[in-house]
Amino acid sequence: MESAVLVIHLILALALIGIVLMQRSEGGGLSASNNVMSGRGAATALTRATWIIAGLFIVTSVALTIIAAENSRGASVMDQPVVETAPADLTPTTPDLTGGLLPGASGGDAAPIVPAPAN
Repeated sequence: MESAVLVIHLILALALIGIVLMQRSEGGGLSASNNVMSGRGAATALTRATWIIAGLFIVTSVALTIIAAENSRGASVMDQPVVETAPADLTPTTPDLTGGLLPGASGGDAAPIVPAPAN
């Protein structure tokens, strides 16, 4: 049910975007490109269609909110058990750098790593 309402909601969103983009800022609508309707008739039709699609969009928004609330009823983050995932040994390990080689600056020569003196 939720996916069907969501698909309808997305289609209404795209239709609402399209119908708003078809309108002119003066309110004329398709009057310049469509001679069948007068300027006033196109504005009225597009305005009415905009209101209808916007109303349906709001209805599907409320329906999706109600469906989501019903699906999450009784599920709280505080009710979930805590699972310990930390490893047993938390001591940090350092790599052994004695005897390792670093690439040299020229010709691929390798220079030995010299450990820092201990204080």
